[in-house]
Amino acid sequence: MIKDFILVGIGSFVGGGMRFLVSKWVQSLTLLSFPFGTFAVNVLGCLIIGFLSGQSWGGSMMTPNTKLILTTGFCGGFTTFSTFMNESGLLIKDENYFYFVFYLFGSLALGLLALLFGHWLAIRFL
Repeated sequence: MIKDFILVGIGSFVGGGMRFLVSKWVQSLTLLSFPFGTFAVNVLGCLIIGFLSGQSWGGSMMTPNTKLILTTGFCGGFTTFSTFMNESGLLIKDENYFYFVFYLFGSLALGLLALLFGHWLAIRFL
């Protein structure tokens, strides 16, 4: 368990650093206020985790440790959006359509409500 924790931590460290660099670089290429950096990182993260999980669906040559570092660690540190999309894709693959719809819309709606509630708490109590 501790070994897995360290492997995920290493991947997450690199992924988080890459998220910062790629996001800042992409955002520097535009003058618009739209968050292109985050947008690009989310889409790129989905591409990467799609490729990695696609290997698992088709019989991967990755070791479990490599998969842990790259998917949970790197992609999780790079963007949790990629994990969200990967899990949504797995629900579709497994034909769990009800859970897919609930997960997709529930995450978006409850996530936004939680964010707004967190803002309200900060304003109210700080």
